[in-house]
Amino acid sequence: MADILPQPVCLGLAPSFGFGDRIGLATPGHVEAMRRAGAGIAPMYPQQSIREMTRTGRSPGEVMADALRGMLEAGNTGPTGADADHLKTPQDVAQTAAAGFCFFTIDPSDHVDVRADDYREAALRETFAAITADAPWFDTYCGESVSLSGGVQIDLNKEVCMRAAVKYGLAIKEAIALSKCIHQTNEALGQEYEIELSVDETPQPTTLAEHYIIARECLESGMRLVSLAPRLIGDFEKGIDYKGDVAALESSLKKHAAIARALGPYKLSLHSGSDKLSMYAALARTTQGCWHVKTAGTSYLEALRVAARHDGSLFRQIIDFSRARYETDKATYHVSATLEDAPATDDVGQIEQLERAYLELWSEVPQGVGFTRPGRQILHCTFGSVLSDPTLGQRLQDLLKTHQDTYTGVLAEHFQRHLDALQAGM
Repeated sequence: MADILPQPVCLGLAPSFGFGDRIGLATPGHVEAMRRAGAGIAPMYPQQSIREMTRTGRSPGEVMADALRGMLEAGNTGPTGADADHLKTPQDVAQTAAAGFCFFTIDPSDHVDVRADDYREAALRETFAAITADAPWFDTYCGESVSLSGGVQIDLNKEVCMRAAVKYGLAIKEAIALSKCIHQTNEALGQEYEIELSVDETPQPTTLAEHYIIARECLESGMRLVSLAPRLIGDFEKGIDYKGDVAALESSLKKHAAIARALGPYKLSLHSGSDKLSMYAALARTTQGCWHVKTAGTSYLEALRVAARHDGSLFRQIIDFSRARYETDKATYHVSATLEDAPATDDVGQIEQLERAYLELWSEVPQGVGFTRPGRQILHCTFGSVLSDPTLGQRLQDLLKTHQDTYTGVLAEHFQRHLDALQAGM
């Protein structure tokens, strides 16, 4: 008799942690990390964005089956959520819903005017005049003053509302339309669902006024908003720790959390959440446990650690290949590393030194803030090119299958540090 796979469920407001797996072999390590340090935290083992699926050549059904089978093999039968990440179109919704995903992350970033914060008054008024139809809510908020718990004040004066309309008006409209598509699709399938809204992929932080307007409009439209990812202050680059003033971030998080409690409640979500250990406690503390953290690329980097330890030649080839692809592949990522920041393989003799140069994140530094190594970003951005390469991708998968225990072990250790840091704030 075939094993019955566990089925994903909606997790609601429980603190939750998303484990992205771009290869399909990481879930046993994720389960072990939760076993060690995940008390009180709900996991999302199936998690993948449409962009990641495209780059790795995996379907939503394959992503789901790999994660659920990995859970079963690790002796875990649930509960787990399942995140269909960065959805942009009805087609994205249809194929992920059919595969059983129940947590739908709407990404309207293509419709955000990222220049809005820089418009001078004349340009702002001119642009606003052209988009008023996309922001029918403008008069509702203009002139309003909002007082929230903890002394949080939001002044919705005319300029603030105008800038929010220019920046997010069309994005809000598109997000609401996609949420209705999500509702209709899941209703037809007889499936429960919940929605996360991602507005974090912008150069500038999401202001309190913008957060308030976005969330209120979405909730009043009937969107089942369980989680919202604002663009927070500081830098959340891929593959490395948080870059910024953690105390200032905590102060800002308190204000965003006050909005989430007043309007929802809903969770504050941290995208680009991999390896941001220095600010996890602040996130957990300020949200009073009402948070979601999303990781993905860091599990791929730990797969490369297995290569470093069991096939040094393959590890060197992947680094060389990634360095050749980096300038092209980094285009869709927020990273600052340059090729000059990390050594070429010919300049490093011992494989242990190469592993440290390209994969290590932490070291002992003041206040426990993680030391970041730019080699991680070079490897992070090029995952799709490596995994889709017929030689390197297959060799890496074969190696991981042969050394599954090593992969499970390094993942468990890596994510235990993530979960421990979050537990420190709970």
